[in-house]
Amino acid sequence: MDSKEEDTVKEQSRSVGYLQLIRANVDFRYLWSGEIISLFGDWFNLIGSAALIAQLTGSGLAVGGLFVIRMLAQFVGTQVGGVAADRYNRKRLLISTDLARAVIVLGFLFVRSPDHVWLLYALTILLMAISGVFFPTRSAILPDITTKQEIGTANALSATTWSVMLAIGAALGGIAAGQWGIYQAFAIDALTFLVSAGLISRMSYEAPPTEEAAGLVAVAQDYLDGFRYLRREPDVLFITLHKGALGLFIAGGIANVAMARVSQTLFVIGEGGGTGLGLLFAIVGLGTGVGPLLSRLLTGDRGPALRRSLIPLYLLGSLGLAVAATLASFENVMLGMFLRGFAVGGIWVFSTQLLYQLVDHKLLGRVLSVEIAMFTLGSAISAAFAGWALDATSLELDGLFRLMALGGLIPALLWLAWMRLGRPKEAEPTPSPDGEEWRLIE
Repeated sequence: MDSKEEDTVKEQSRSVGYLQLIRANVDFRYLWSGEIISLFGDWFNLIGSAALIAQLTGSGLAVGGLFVIRMLAQFVGTQVGGVAADRYNRKRLLISTDLARAVIVLGFLFVRSPDHVWLLYALTILLMAISGVFFPTRSAILPDITTKQEIGTANALSATTWSVMLAIGAALGGIAAGQWGIYQAFAIDALTFLVSAGLISRMSYEAPPTEEAAGLVAVAQDYLDGFRYLRREPDVLFITLHKGALGLFIAGGIANVAMARVSQTLFVIGEGGGTGLGLLFAIVGLGTGVGPLLSRLLTGDRGPALRRSLIPLYLLGSLGLAVAATLASFENVMLGMFLRGFAVGGIWVFSTQLLYQLVDHKLLGRVLSVEIAMFTLGSAISAAFAGWALDATSLELDGLFRLMALGGLIPALLWLAWMRLGRPKEAEPTPSPDGEEWRLIE
C-alpha cells in the first residue's frame, strides 16, 4: 500500500468529534435529543416509584421486588424487541413505544394506598416490557444513521447521555419526589415520552429494504437465528455477557437495592429518603458519564485496547464498592458509588462498541437485545438476592457491599482467561445498510 492509500485509510477510519457529530448529523441530533428528554423522565419514574413503594409498605423486600419486576419485565420485552428491531421500521418502533409508555405512566397517578401496590407492580411490568423493545431498537438504529467514522463517537455520546441524565434526572427526581411530591414526578415522566416521540418523528430515516417472511413461524426462526449466531461465535457471546456480569455483581438490581437501603435507613434525606436516593443515583450518573469519555481517550475505538481496558475497569468497580462498604458517611458512600459508576460506564460502552465492530447489521438488533437481556436478568437475580438477604438473613449493608466488591473480580478473571486462552475475534468488515462493507478502527 503506497502512502496515498495509507492516508486514505487513516482518514476513513478517523473518528469524528462529539460536537462535529451533533452539528453535522441531523438524524442523530433528533434521536439524541429525544434520548435526553425521555431519560430525564425515566429517572423521575424510578425515584418516584421506589420512594412510593417504600412509603406505602415500609418493606425492603417490597422495594427489592420492584427492581426485580422492572428487570424481569424488560428481560421479556427485549426478547421481542431484538427480533422487532431487525424486522420492522426502527423509527416507527421508537415512536410507538414512546407513545405507549406515556399512557402507561399516567396510570401511576392512581396508586394512592397500600391496597394499590399491585397496580404499581402491574404498570411497572407493562412499562418495562415496552422499554425492552425500545432500548435494543435505539441501539440498533445507530449504525443506520451514522457513518463508520461516527459510530464510535455516537455510541460513547449516547451512553454518556444516559449517565448525565441519570445524574441530572435522578437528582431532580429525588428533589421532586422529596420536596414537591411523588405524583408530580410521574406526570413529568409521561410528558417526556411525548416530547421524545415528537423529536424522533422528525428524523428522515428510511428503513433499509428487507425480504423478511411474515408469520409467527418466521418470527420464531429469526429469534432462534440470533442464538445460533452466538453459538457459532463464542467471542461475540462472551462480549454480550459483560453486561450480565455488571447486573449480577456490581451494578443493576443489587446496587439499586443497596443504595435504596442506605438512603432509607442510614442517611435519610428528604421524604422517604427520596432526595438522598436521588443524590446517590446522581453521583453514579456522573461516574458513568465521565468513565467512558476519559477511558476512550486512552483506547480510542481500537478493538484490542477496548478488550484490555475491561479488566482494570472491573478492578476499579470493586475498589469503589469496597470504599462504600465502610459506610463511614454519606459522602464516603457517594465516593464509592462514583468509582463504581466510572467503571460500569466504561465497561458498558466498550462492550457495545466491540459488538458494533464484530456483528453483521442484519443480526445486530438481536445480539444487542441479548446483551440487554443478560443485564436485566442479572439485575433481577441480584435484586431478589439483595432484598431477601437484607430482610431475612443476618447480612448487613456493609457485608452486601463487600460481597459485591468480591463479585466484581469474577468477570475480570474470566475475561483475562478468555483473552489469554480463548479465541478472541478480530474486527471484520460489517455490511452497512446500503451494502457497502466497512470496518471500525482496530
